[in-house]
Amino acid sequence: HVQLVESGGGSVQAGGSLKLSCKVSGLTYNRYVLGWFRQAPGKEREGVAAVFPGAGVTYYADSVKGRFTISRDNAKNTVYLQMNSLKSEDSALYYCAAGQVKYIHWGQGTQVTVS
Repeated sequence: HVQLVESGGGSVQAGGSLKLSCKVSGLTYNRYVLGWFRQAPGKEREGVAAVFPGAGVTYYADSVKGRFTISRDNAKNTVYLQMNSLKSEDSALYYCAAGQVKYIHWGQGTQVTVS
């Protein structure tokens, strides 16, 4: 039974920081690409960041480059998203996901609100 459980969301003022965590269980963690997505009301879901297994190559959406950092702790089966210099447009429900060819496992999401 695969589970992805996000935590760390909350409310923060613009310019502040939050760190999201996603605990992964039920799969061979270090064989999967792990990603963070977000969806704001009335908008499509967008990919924010991803980290690949092995060498840990990372990908970031242009909108978050230089502000967000994705990392994975293979010993803890956890992927993180450090978010700095938050803007109001970063407000959304943030999801983590795991996949190989495509993302097939998703968490329930954690809300981030920037005011």
